[in-house]
Amino acid sequence: MNIGLRVLLGYFLIVALAALLVGKVFVEQVKPGVRQAMEGTLIDTANTLAELASDDMLAGRIADGRFARRLRAVQARKLDADVWGFAKDRSGFRVTVTDARGIVVFDSEGKDLGRDNSRWNDVYRTLRGEYGARSTREDPGDEASTVMHVAAPIRDDQGRIVGVLTVAKPNRAMAPFIARSQQIVARWGLVLMGAALLVGIAAAWWLSRQLGALRRYADAVAAGERAPQPAAAGEFGDLGRALHDMREKLEGKQYVEQYVHALTHELKSPLAAIRGATELLEGPLPDADRQRFVASIAAQGTRMAQTVDKLLALAAVEHRQRIEQPQALDAAQLLREAVDAVRAHADGAGIGLQVDAADAPGLSGDPFLLRQALVNLLDNALDFAPAGSMVEVRALRDGDAIRFEVADRGPGVPGYARDRVFERFYSLPRPHGGSRSSGLGLPFVAQVAELHGGSAELRERDGGGTIATLLLPL
Repeated sequence: MNIGLRVLLGYFLIVALAALLVGKVFVEQVKPGVRQAMEGTLIDTANTLAELASDDMLAGRIADGRFARRLRAVQARKLDADVWGFAKDRSGFRVTVTDARGIVVFDSEGKDLGRDNSRWNDVYRTLRGEYGARSTREDPGDEASTVMHVAAPIRDDQGRIVGVLTVAKPNRAMAPFIARSQQIVARWGLVLMGAALLVGIAAAWWLSRQLGALRRYADAVAAGERAPQPAAAGEFGDLGRALHDMREKLEGKQYVEQYVHALTHELKSPLAAIRGATELLEGPLPDADRQRFVASIAAQGTRMAQTVDKLLALAAVEHRQRIEQPQALDAAQLLREAVDAVRAHADGAGIGLQVDAADAPGLSGDPFLLRQALVNLLDNALDFAPAGSMVEVRALRDGDAIRFEVADRGPGVPGYARDRVFERFYSLPRPHGGSRSSGLGLPFVAQVAELHGGSAELRERDGGGTIATLLLPL
C-alpha cells in the first residue's frame, strides 16, 4: 500500500470518526432539545390557564363555567396553520384540573373525571408547592406514545393551593419536526463526509504524485539515466532541489574520476610512442628515419589533441540532462552542412557522397550537437568505406520520428563488436591499415540521440557494409 493510500485511509478514518461522533451528538440532542423547548412552552401555557381558571375553580363551576366553555371552543377551533411546512388544523393539548386532593374535576376531553391523579408526579409535586411534570406512555408497549404533562397550581386569594391545572401534549406532535431535523443533520453530514473524502483524495493524489516524481527521479539517478529535476512544490520542491544538487555533486566527482582514469589510459600509448621516438632522435639517424620519427611525434600529438577535444565534447553532452533551448531545424540543411564538413575527408579517401533529403521533415533540437553527431557518423563511414565506393546519406520521415541513415560498403561490424560499438573508447581497426580511432565518436552520437529522446544503432547492409541510423522524435 503506497503512502498516498495510507494517508487517504488515515485521513478519512479520522474524518469519518469525527463526523460520526458529531453527527451522533447532533442527532441525539435534537429530540431532547425539541422536547425541552416544548416543555418550556407548556409551562407558560399551564400557568396562564391556571390564572384564567382560578375564578371558576374558587366558585365551584370549573366543570361547566366560562373557562370550560372557552377551552372547549379553543379545541374545536379550526386553525389552518402551516408550521414550517407541516399543516396544523386543531389544538393539540389536553387540559385537566384536579382539586386540592388530586381528584380530577375537569378534563377537556371528558375522559378522566373523578379519577385520583394525586399519585402522578405532576399533581403530587405541584400540590406540595414544587414544579410538577411527567412524561407517561399512553400505551405501555409503545415508546412513541409518550405524553408530556406540565402542571401549574391554582391558588385562592390567600395564596393557598386549591387545585392543579395540567397541560398535556403528546410528544408525537413534535415527531415530524424532530425527524426532519435529524434528516437535515444526516444529509449535511453525508455531504460533509463526501467533501472531506474528495479533499482527502486530492491531498493523497497530490502527495503521492510528488513522492512518485521524487522516487522516479531517484530510481533514474540510481540507474544512471538522464532525468530532469522533478517539478514539485513546497517542501517537496526543496527536497527535489536538494536531491538534484546532491546528484550533480556526486556525479561531478565520479565523472572527473572516470574521465581522468580514461584520459590517462588513452594517452599512455601516444605518449609512449612520442617518448620512444624522442629517444631515437637523440642519436645519429639517417634523414629519412629522422623525418619518419618526427612525423610520428606530430601524428601522436595530433591524436592526443583530438582525443582530449572529443573527450571534452562527450563529457559536455553526457553531463547535460536536457536541451535547454531547442530550435526548429531544417533536416535537409542540417544534413548538407554535415556533408560539407566531411567533404575534404571524402575527397582525400576517394569516396563519393550521395545525399537524399527530399522527404525530410522538420525537427527540433540543438543544431550544433545534431550536426556534430552526423559528422561523426559520416567520418566513421568514410574510415571503413573502400576507395572508389559511395557513402549514401539520407533523411526521411519514420512515423512520428525522423531517421538519418549513413550507409557504406565497408566490411561491416563483426558480431562480437555489435554490442560494444557505442562504448566509450571502443574502436575497431580500420581496413586501410590506419590506427584505431579514439573510440569517442559513436558514444557521442548515442549521447546526442538520448539527449534528444531518440536512439542510434548500427546494422548490416544488404550486399555488404553498414547502415548507421540516428532516429529522433519530431
